[in-house]
Amino acid sequence: MSNQGSFTYSEHVLDQRRLVPGIYGDIDFSVVPERYLADDSGIGHLPPRLKEYAERALKNPGYVESVRNYTMTGDAVADAYAALIPRYGFRRLVSMLDSACDDGVEAVPDAPEELFAFIQAMEVVPDWIDMDLVEKGALQERIPLANVSPFAIRGAFVATFMNKYTALPMTMTGTLSDSKSARRVLETASFFTSTAMPGALSRYGKGFKAAAKVRLMHSMVRFNIMQSGRWDVGVYGIPIPQVDQMPAGLIGIFLLSFALLAKGHKEFTPEQQARVEMARYRCHLLGLPQALLGETPEEVVDLMMARTVSLKEEYDDDICGDLVLGTMNAELLDDPSLRGRVHRWMERGFSKYFFIRNFCEGKAARAERIGVTYRFPDKIATAAAIVVIVTTTTFYKYGMMVPFLRQPLDNLLVNRLARLLESYGHADFVTDASQYKLQASGQ
Repeated sequence: MSNQGSFTYSEHVLDQRRLVPGIYGDIDFSVVPERYLADDSGIGHLPPRLKEYAERALKNPGYVESVRNYTMTGDAVADAYAALIPRYGFRRLVSMLDSACDDGVEAVPDAPEELFAFIQAMEVVPDWIDMDLVEKGALQERIPLANVSPFAIRGAFVATFMNKYTALPMTMTGTLSDSKSARRVLETASFFTSTAMPGALSRYGKGFKAAAKVRLMHSMVRFNIMQSGRWDVGVYGIPIPQVDQMPAGLIGIFLLSFALLAKGHKEFTPEQQARVEMARYRCHLLGLPQALLGETPEEVVDLMMARTVSLKEEYDDDICGDLVLGTMNAELLDDPSLRGRVHRWMERGFSKYFFIRNFCEGKAARAERIGVTYRFPDKIATAAAIVVIVTTTTFYKYGMMVPFLRQPLDNLLVNRLARLLESYGHADFVTDASQYKLQASGQ
């Protein structure tokens, strides 16, 4: 258990016991979990280039308080719906959610009130979101999703697994071994790609539905793990808390913000601001609160750094190792054509490069210590991928600035994304408790 003492969480944190007793009823919210660092000791593990940002973030009490509270916060409306598993079974809950997203909750016979509350929470567009800007942002987001993500998604996906406190839920579910690693990577790629399609984030869009199913999947994991009695809240906090969804939801925006600040720029361009707005709304649909979603480069970086330095750094081979290696070694696509083979070669090399650069402080030796090797053939593959990425991204970026080319080029991007979605396969976004490993969480 934690020995950091205690403090009072916000009311929305404490209310979880009353709103969803099936998940939170036995949690002692007076304890600070071991994973949470209440001081500035986390700064010492950061590379020098990040320490200045972390120090500034910790000077903002609002950011610190938000991260502290959302380290112990799940997803009240989705959790309440997931807690109906004993009554309906997980497949029936998924089926009802499918129908509610496609045809409205009213079309679901005898729909439980928890489903109404879940969908209603997603239907309400918050007043801090500009939906016109969201659609413009989706147009901008289609460029990196079509030209960068196919090479980087594997490397970005493993970020969650680099720390035992954030990796344990996936270890316990047993859904990231062998071919299942590839399935989860492709589902993640499918989710982000689908949300950038035209109109996808509208009420009956495919991105809206995908976000709802991802939320339900996370909530089902929380329910099943907490029901198992093998999760130590005093050590790990809440399974899949809101702060642990920040890196996945905002990684592109965070990297963009950091690059801008490094150049001395403190504002986004109009096109970049649209991408930020789109990412913020997508995160809202995933259940993240406004308090974790910055609007300016400084806010985005500071909030992410406040989260980073609050998380105790610990890599555990038993918890993290299999997840990282399983993901990095998985065969994602099996296109036998020459083009398919060349893409797999470039993707594998570039994904290692992306992983090392962003999560191993740029040190190949650190990656090798955890089993990810980066040899000369990988470097050649990376160089080839970078040439393709820079060439295609530049073509679309500047071509879209020409008024009479914007629509034809966007049509090309949409078609490209549609082909990618087809190659990723159908995304189920489900979790089956019968497959969980559920080993003791304190090991």
